[in-house]
Amino acid sequence: MTGNHPPVDDWATDFDHTDLAWAADPFPIWDELRQTCPVAHSDRYGGVWLPTRHEDVAAIAYDTEHFSSYDVIVSDDPSVFGPPVGMAPPITSDPPFHAEARRLILQSLGPKAVADLEPVTKAWCEELLDRVAGQDVVDAAAQYAENIPARIVCHILGLPLDDADLLKDYIQLELVDLDLMDRPMPRVMMLEYLRDAIMDHQANPRDDLTSHLLAATVGGEPLQLTHVGGTMMLLIIAGIDTTWSSIGAAIWHLAQHPDQRDRLIAEPDLMPVALEELLRAYAPVTMARKVVQEVEVGGCPMKPGDWVLLPFPAANRDPEHFERADEVILDREVNRHATFGLGIHRCAGSNLARMEMRVALETWLERYPEFSLDDPAAVRWAGGQVRGPRRLPIRVR
Repeated sequence: MTGNHPPVDDWATDFDHTDLAWAADPFPIWDELRQTCPVAHSDRYGGVWLPTRHEDVAAIAYDTEHFSSYDVIVSDDPSVFGPPVGMAPPITSDPPFHAEARRLILQSLGPKAVADLEPVTKAWCEELLDRVAGQDVVDAAAQYAENIPARIVCHILGLPLDDADLLKDYIQLELVDLDLMDRPMPRVMMLEYLRDAIMDHQANPRDDLTSHLLAATVGGEPLQLTHVGGTMMLLIIAGIDTTWSSIGAAIWHLAQHPDQRDRLIAEPDLMPVALEELLRAYAPVTMARKVVQEVEVGGCPMKPGDWVLLPFPAANRDPEHFERADEVILDREVNRHATFGLGIHRCAGSNLARMEMRVALETWLERYPEFSLDDPAAVRWAGGQVRGPRRLPIRVR
């Protein structure tokens, strides 16, 4: 059993994305569902659908008429923030408000801003590896991957770097199956933290995204503080857990494929293409939508109020969309993956995530040109809507 829910007996009629089996290895689950029940349904969480084919996932992601984004995390605790703004704009915002909310964050996540962050990202990666120098076994998740994006997000929002560990405790989305007050950092504490940070920025404006949001307007009016806090929360949730999961999954894969690891070291120019393939194969994020108008997908009638999960990782493994979908082909030429989402909500921080992942892998490979899994059975994966290694013991010498 995980959290408050019993284990799954039938993935077609009673699935649960927080189940331990999903966390450990979801690929056979998706493969079987594609063949037997491509749009599964469960009564859990008040009723939730699970499409597993790329075609159906894409159709829902692009359809903003029948599906709303105001609540993107499936749970037993429905959001008190409705459309069109939602709790964490712009990812929870619907058109036309979404376009304005997204515009406000693009500059801080654009190519120039990301390029400016690369040197400090490299320095932090070096520092993290310096801390574990001399260890025979390094936890590449807890001692490395999870710390990189946490610091970057603190930097972008103008939060103390020492608070990175605090934020990491809050954003573990695999804990969605626990009662709010049972999580390491309950929501109320996070809201209090953001409120204090906003008040500090109001009193002491500086050059960061938080101050930019406080100075911004939509329709000639200043942003509501709930919008500012919600966007800060979005950067914390979407910018930390997702990226550390991608970095960790890539190291996990290369630890088991020394031929591919050696090729990346021998052919450094291959890294950008290889990154896209690792992102495709181990996409961490499953988004969600709420049905707002009756609609049929894959022959399944969906009614207002239903949840719909959008498993972008499953879409990326659809053999009807990708040749040799279950293989990692480092030099894959055609790779229009869905890892960063599809439609208007495609990840605004994709440039940042790519840079962090590239720098983290390059720095790791420079320091450890040879490494392997210390104990495959000791690797622990988070489930839920962001899947990635939470414990990853790597033998480095």
